[in-house]
Amino acid sequence: MADEPLVAAYEGVVCDLDGVVYRGSEAIPYAVSALTEAARHRPLCFATNNASRTPAEVAAQLRELGLTVDDAAVVTSAQAGAALLASELPSGAAVLTVGGPGVAAAVLAAGLTTTSDPDQARAVLQGWGREVRVDDLARASIAVARGARWVATNTDRTLPTAHGLVPGNGTLVAAVAEATGATPEVVGKPHPPLYRVAAERLGAAANGLLAVGDRLDTDIVGASAVGADSLWVLTGVDGFTHLARSTARPTYAACDLRALLAPRPDVVRNGRTWTWAGTGLTLEAGGPRGLADGIPMDLGDIHANRLVAVGLAAVLGLRDDGEVGKRGAAVLAEALDGVLMHCRPDAPAQ
Repeated sequence: MADEPLVAAYEGVVCDLDGVVYRGSEAIPYAVSALTEAARHRPLCFATNNASRTPAEVAAQLRELGLTVDDAAVVTSAQAGAALLASELPSGAAVLTVGGPGVAAAVLAAGLTTTSDPDQARAVLQGWGREVRVDDLARASIAVARGARWVATNTDRTLPTAHGLVPGNGTLVAAVAEATGATPEVVGKPHPPLYRVAAERLGAAANGLLAVGDRLDTDIVGASAVGADSLWVLTGVDGFTHLARSTARPTYAACDLRALLAPRPDVVRNGRTWTWAGTGLTLEAGGPRGLADGIPMDLGDIHANRLVAVGLAAVLGLRDDGEVGKRGAAVLAEALDGVLMHCRPDAPAQ
C-alpha cells in the first residue's frame, strides 16, 4: 500500500547502534519512540560491529533508554566471529581473544575456550576493547605468526563516542597485520556474516530485511552484500559529501529513524531533475536550489526529511553520469550538507 509505513514492506529490521540509536550514553533524538512504534509492525534486531560489550550489556543500555528488548535482540560482531570459528574448530578448542568482555563471552557461548597463551591458541578472535594493551596485540601477533586462524570482528577505523571519534578496531587490527604480514577474515559489516546471523535471529531471509545505519562503508555496503535494502540516517559520521565519493547505494535516506514510520518516498527522475511525487518537491542538478510546488526555494528552506530523500536520488543519479556527473554530485552534496548539518534534530515529523 502506498501509505503504509516503510517498515511494513520488510520481514524485519536490522538496526545499527552507535550513531543511529545512541551516541555514547545518550539516545539519538526520536530513535526510541520511532523504534518502539516500528516494533509494532515488524520484528527488530540490533547489529553492531562494536564487539567490546556482551549482548546483555547492550540490551540493558537499550532498556535504560526506554526500549523494550531482550538480550537476544542484540547481535554483535564478536558473536558472528565466534560462530564462524565454532563451525571450523572442534568443541572446546582454545581461542586467544583480544578486546572487551564481549569477545571472550561470545567465544565461550559458542562452545570454545579462551586462552592468553599464543602457543595454545588454535585461533585468534580480535575485537575492540577500551583496555586493549600492547601486550594483547603482541600475543595475538605471535599466535597468528605461528599459524593460528585469525578472525577480526570488524575493521572500522573510528568509533563514535559522546566526546567525538576515537580509534576503532581497524587500527588495532592494522597493528597485528603490520607485525605478521597476515590478513584476517573479517565478519563485521560490510562483510556478510553479521547480517546473516541477524537474519537467522529474526527468522527472515537476508534479502527480506531493511538494514538501518549511519556509515556508508559498513552498514550500507554490508546490506548490499547480502541483498538487503538499506535506510541511511544522517545522525552519525557520514554526510552527502561522503556519499558523492562512495560506491555505497542506500535504498533510502532520512534525517532520523522516524523515516521507518513514513511512507516510502517515490522519487522520479526526468533528465536533470528529481521530483518526489505527491510532495511537489523538485531538485535540479544545476545548483543549490529546488522547487516546491513550482516555486523556487533555497535548499535551507525545504523540509529536511524531504530534502534528504530527494537529495539521495539526485546525488546517486549524478554520481552515475560519468566524470561530469560526479563533479555535479560533489557540488550538490556539499550544498546539501551545508544546509542539513547532518539534519536538524528538531525537524518536525514528515
